[in-house]
Order: sequence, then structure tokens, then C-alpha cells
Amino acid sequence: MNFSKLGKMLMWLIRPLGLLNRNIGHSGNKLFAPRKPLLWLVVLTSLLLSGCVKYDVGVNFNHSNSGELVQHIKLGERLTSFSGDYIYAWLDSIESRTRKLEGKVRRVSQEEVIVTIPFSNGQELQTKFNEFFNSHNNQKVAATTSETDSELPKIESNLLLFQNNFLLVVRNRLIYDLDLRSLSLIASKGNVLADTGAILDLEFSLNTPWGAKNIQLTENAVEPEKQGNQLLWRLQPGELNHIEVVFWLPSPLGIGALLIVLFVWGGLYLRYTFMPDPRIQFAPQPTATESQ
Repeated sequence: MNFSKLGKMLMWLIRPLGLLNRNIGHSGNKLFAPRKPLLWLVVLTSLLLSGCVKYDVGVNFNHSNSGELVQHIKLGERLTSFSGDYIYAWLDSIESRTRKLEGKVRRVSQEEVIVTIPFSNGQELQTKFNEFFNSHNNQKVAATTSETDSELPKIESNLLLFQNNFLLVVRNRLIYDLDLRSLSLIASKGNVLADTGAILDLEFSLNTPWGAKNIQLTENAVEPEKQGNQLLWRLQPGELNHIEVVFWLPSPLGIGALLIVLFVWGGLYLRYTFMPDPRIQFAPQPTATESQ
């Protein structure tokens, strides 16, 4: 999820409402005097944009050396009809960044996209995750003439994964911080128009073979929902979301090395226990001497 693009998208969505508000403020009709001109706009915006963006991010581990990052993006029909061109360009940018990270994109429909990015170890997951969601930091921001565009919300996303190898298993500690405080309210020229909690539906999930243990060390830690071996967090717009978990994964390299050792040991055991000693079996026989 390119959160900078998402913030820009939301701000772009409400720009017509901001223009409408300024026109109302300059009208001579006392019924629409600028004392409380935004009350009906809040209701209108909530009706138009309710449930507009559903963004699910999932990290799936098979074992310590295999997994995939899955993203499911679904946009409401009202949103696409209101701002189709910009949103389709945003989805196209997601596809482009996915392919750069050797991922695959499945376009279910014009409004729904499923992204899959594989990773082979924890370090690769951390690198690809942060590169995908923070790719806007490395891009040059084009100059715009719109005052609304110059005040886009800044969102920080950072994932860390620490791994400790114990031969047969690997201990993992995942920390994810997502700062959504700048999306607490959608506003234009300082006027609150809508609560983003009614517009954005953001989820983060973690799937592991043996499950995971959630750690709540801070006040802003998000409490997950447990569904089998999956933990699901519902991220809150307008808040600093902190996720920290510990989970164990099987190590194919360690298990493979152990199997090789057991195989060699078993072969030696069978050879010297149930078969003659090769030192006796293959010892040179003394040659018989002819009798005089």
C-alpha cells in the first residue's frame, strides 16, 4: 500500500466538496451562512465514501526460507465512479512496483487487485516490504498548482524482522509500525469533512505453520484476532499502529543436515552390527606352501 498515494487520492476526492464549500460561503443566502456550512457536507461525504477502500496485507510463512507477501485491494464502485482516472493510475503504479520486486498481479476486476510478492528469507521480506510501501520516498514529487495537493498527509510504514537460528527451528520477532495519525480526519482548508475510519478498511495478517504470540509492550499496540494459525490486526486510521509478535518456524537446512547425519550414522551402525567386520572379511589369506 503506497500510503502517500492513498492520502493523495482521498484529498483529491474531497476537492470538489472544498470548492463547493467556498462557493457556499460567498453566497448571499442566509440559510447557508458560513457558521455551520459543513454539517450537511459531512453527512453527504459519509454516504458517498462509506467503505470505499478495503486494503488487506498478509505475510504468509511456509518455513524460514519460503513465504509470500499478499495484498488484496478492493475499491468501492462509488469511489471509482467519483474519481476513476486517478484511482486506476494508482492501481497501475501498484502493478509496476510489484513486478519490480518479482511479484505477480492478478486483476480480478477494474476495482479489485491481488498482489503476490515471494520472499526466500526474513531479510528479503523486510527489504521488499519496506521498499514497496515506502517507494514514494525515492520518487521525485512533481510540482502542483493545487493548494490541496501541497498539504498531503505523510504516512510512515516500517517493518523489522529479527531471526535467531536454533539449528532445527528459527525464532522470529516481527515488529511493524504504521503511523496513520495524519489520516485521522479528511479536511480541506482546515475544515473537517469526514472521518477516515468510515472510508478506509485496513487489515494486516500473519500466517505461520505453528501460530504466533502477540506481544503488547506499548499503549498503541493493536490487539489481533486469532483465526487458527493466523493473527489478524484491524489497523486504525488516525492512530499510531504498533504490531509486535514472536513465532517459530521450522528450518529446512537444519532438518536436512540432521537427516543426513542420521542416515550416515544408521548406515555405519547396520554395517558394523549385522555384517561381518570388513577387517576380517577382506583380510588377505595366507598362501599354502607345497609339502616337501
